[in-house]
Amino acid sequence: MNTSVPLHVVTGAFGYSGRYITRRLLAAGYRVRTLTNSPPRPGLFEHPIEVRPMTFDDPHRLTESLRGADVLYNTYWVRFEEAGVTFDQAIQNTLRLFEAARAAGVRRIVHISITNPSENSPLSYFRGKALVERALRESGLSWAILRPALLFGGDDILINNIAWCLRHLPVMAVFGDGLYRLQPVHVDDLARLAVELGQRDGSTLLHALGPETFTYRGLLQQLGEILDCPRPLIRVSPDTGAWFARLLGWFLDDVLLTRDEILGLMQGLLAVDNEPPTGRTRLTDWARQNVATLGLHYHGELSRRRIARR
Repeated sequence: MNTSVPLHVVTGAFGYSGRYITRRLLAAGYRVRTLTNSPPRPGLFEHPIEVRPMTFDDPHRLTESLRGADVLYNTYWVRFEEAGVTFDQAIQNTLRLFEAARAAGVRRIVHISITNPSENSPLSYFRGKALVERALRESGLSWAILRPALLFGGDDILINNIAWCLRHLPVMAVFGDGLYRLQPVHVDDLARLAVELGQRDGSTLLHALGPETFTYRGLLQQLGEILDCPRPLIRVSPDTGAWFARLLGWFLDDVLLTRDEILGLMQGLLAVDNEPPTGRTRLTDWARQNVATLGLHYHGELSRRRIARR
């Protein structure tokens, strides 16, 4: 092992966005270590990476796992609460991670957040993200905060499962008028931006926004056309939409969409005014290139969590 090569640490390198960040770092010639409790996935990367457990309950061990790292890329979070995993727990775990990075002498943290976080938000996901951002800004560390909108590409969950619904359901529900906006960004564009921010110094906040902006109604219509399965769009209330999502999730043994996610969509929280796009990949181009596989199989969030807990 060449210890003269800078070491970068990625939380969740076997997961979704962490995998793409890791690939970018390896391609740039860095050593990579991951903190994860997921089982290793042989063959996932062209070069080997170091694997350490994510020991939030053992601060000393967590600090030692970060020792020698130049940059920490934090992708850790939870999409929804389940099986004892709460947003409050995710906040506390992230704060422990930041403190361990400070104690280990990590030079810089690149933190993956979300568009439009707010400590005053009634939505736990967005409120928790805002609290974590403030903690990082006040940590005394060099930091970069990257705020992506909805991610797509690879084995993403939300866009793929919208496509799965278009392929399998006779109609599609639109929550409210469906005119709220989204700016989906490709996961590899997010990874590129994260690695670029890791090379900088100083405090930076950057939005990760794709080059296309859709209304939710327009996104369903365009994906339906690309997949050659356009569906009638039926307007429903957020409560009705959440009930239907729970029912379909029961059949799929998964959480298809939460009420908070529906409300976040309807509040336009996955788009940002007066910010230029930083992503390069157009969702419509990517969908056409992947039309043979997009939405062909359902991607389950709960099944991924169960694998990670084994």
